[in-house]
Formats: sequence, structure tokens, C-alpha cells
Amino acid sequence: MNTSFDDTVPTDWPDEAPVQAYAPPQLDVSKIKAISLDLDDTLWPIWPIIARAENVLLSWLAVHAPQAAELAATPQVLRHLREEMFRNRPDLANDMSALRRESIRLLLARADEDPALAEPAFEAFFAERQRVALYEDALPALAFLSARYPLVAVSNGNADIQRVGLGAYFKAAFSAHGFGEGKPHPRIFHAAAQAVGVTADQVLHIGDDAHLDAIGGMNAGMQVAWLNREGMDWTYGERQPHVTVSGLAALCAHWG
Repeated sequence: MNTSFDDTVPTDWPDEAPVQAYAPPQLDVSKIKAISLDLDDTLWPIWPIIARAENVLLSWLAVHAPQAAELAATPQVLRHLREEMFRNRPDLANDMSALRRESIRLLLARADEDPALAEPAFEAFFAERQRVALYEDALPALAFLSARYPLVAVSNGNADIQRVGLGAYFKAAFSAHGFGEGKPHPRIFHAAAQAVGVTADQVLHIGDDAHLDAIGGMNAGMQVAWLNREGMDWTYGERQPHVTVSGLAALCAHWG
């Protein structure tokens, strides 16, 4: 017995539900009442500063703790010590200054030098760490934005906006160490909004880190500008920042 199949399309199938395309959010300038800003790699590149500060640290150690300087001169030693300290002292995860200081103390102990030298050694490092070289667009953007909104610094690092010379542009500053919790946790974003008397949905957060800044800010209910200076790919699926820009000047252009 032969069986044949009718290849005609049935006429009584139900209509398929229309596929709804995902629409990424759009920046709404009219909703902004305040701006929160990341610091490292948003207003200045951080790694040249860290490299320079570590060279200052090595020079200080060469004078005051030469055995530690010799040990630290081996490539990657300082990084490995910080990683070891991070594993052994998870309580310091939000305190970059304490993590660096205790890493220096560990270095001194390993080199049979006086661990008490960790304090002045760290101060030599920290003073140089505050000598930032701003991106070319940073000061014009800070002047432009601070004339329109209160600005709040929100950083997981240990830059001090007063010591770097930018305090006049900001109404408040939050660090992971001082607050006790860092990005991407919503609490530090909400604290930034509360500091200038607005709600989270009235804040535009600007930052370079896709996870800490963009995802963190969106999870906190803020509009987000992802500052993507290096042209990195967005790897967080369809959920996207409200605006992605290659520089702060391009962001300020949204105000016309």
C-alpha cells in the first residue's frame, strides 16, 4: 500500500505571534537631575599611573629597605604579593589602599626588612598614585556637566578627588573602601543619588567598565553611559547601556 503525503499548507493553522524585536534603551536627557562618575579609566588612564607609582615605591625601597627593593625588582613580584594578600585577606577586597599597604608589609617581611616601613613606603606610592594625567576630554566635560548637574564620584579605586585636584567639580564622592561596598552593588549607586537629593532613575552614571559601571548602574535603576574608549565589544547580551560613546566630548554632544 502506497502512502502519499499532501504537501499543501493547511489553511486552518492559527496565526503565529509576532516576534517582538528588542529595543535598546535610549538616553533621555530630560530625566537627568544628577550625574555619577567613575574615575579610573574614565577621567584618566590608570595603568600608567600605577606603573609610575610602583617605580617610585621601588626607588623608596632602594634607599630604606634595599633587600625588599631587590626582591620587588623581579617582574610580577608586587602583583603576585597583592594576589596572595587578596586571597588571604578577603576583608580587604574593597580597600585598595589597605591591600597595597599590606602587600608591601608582606614584601618587607619576606625580605627580612622591618615591616613597620610599610607605612612610609605606602605613602610614597600613594602620593604618586594621586598624580593623575587626565584624558584630554576630561576637564572640558567636567566643566560642562558640573555647570548643569551635581556630580558624584563613584569609584572602587583609591583616588582622592581632592588630592588629584578635581574636588571643585564634585558635590560628593564615594569609594568602595569608605562606603564598605563597591560597584556593581546597587547600594553604592543609591547612596550617590541620595547624596545629592535625587532618586536613582534621575541619575546618569558614566563609566568605562561594562560590568561594574554599565550593568551595575542599570541594575541600580540609573541611566548609563558606557565610555568605551577602546572600542570593546559589548558581551552582556541584548541588555545594553542607554548610550555608548568613545569619549566624553561625544557624550556632552547629546545636550546639543
